Amino acid sequence: MATTTHLLYLHGFRSSPQSAKAQAMAAHVHHHHPDVHWWCPQLPPSPREAMELVADGVRDWPADQMAVIGSSLGGFYASWVAHLKGCPSVLINPAAYPGRDLERYIGEHSSWHDPETRFFFRPEYIPELQALGLHGKAPAGRELGLFAKGDELLDWREMLARYPLAEHILIEGSDHALSGFEAYIPDICDFLQLA
Repeated sequence: MATTTHLLYLHGFRSSPQSAKAQAMAAHVHHHHPDVHWWCPQLPPSPREAMELVADGVRDWPADQMAVIGSSLGGFYASWVAHLKGCPSVLINPAAYPGRDLERYIGEHSSWHDPETRFFFRPEYIPELQALGLHGKAPAGRELGLFAKGDELLDWREMLARYPLAEHILIEGSDHALSGFEAYIPDICDFLQLA
């Protein structure tokens, strides 16, 4: 397997590149793997626009030397990107059925990391999510899942069922944010063989 020279990180719903996990991963990559190209974009609320932004941003990345990490809704997106590029992915408490789960969040929201930042999650985003679904398709690349049994928002059993071929780390307890994430960064780096 080729080493990973390009790494994409996709945040979750209401999250941002300022999330604790994104910041911890970015700091680790910068310090221990300075030759790796890191990108963690702020994703727009529209799933279609989010994936257009990402697809454009990774268009010229070497498919055999890139990988994607996604958390929550970003994990769902990471599966789509991995299929697009045929690359490995790391899925942190991924949303298995966001088209179902996010219906109750239609309306106005604030960002976790900047409550002043408001956005609308619109009804038309649900079919956009459904259009990105890959249920029943084999993974295009190697997958590693970090699934917390203590996730208060998403069911780890659905994650396991959605990603049956993934290598996985089942975490007793913890939470949706995956508190203590730093302890798993070495596992992620080993799995992705960061340059």
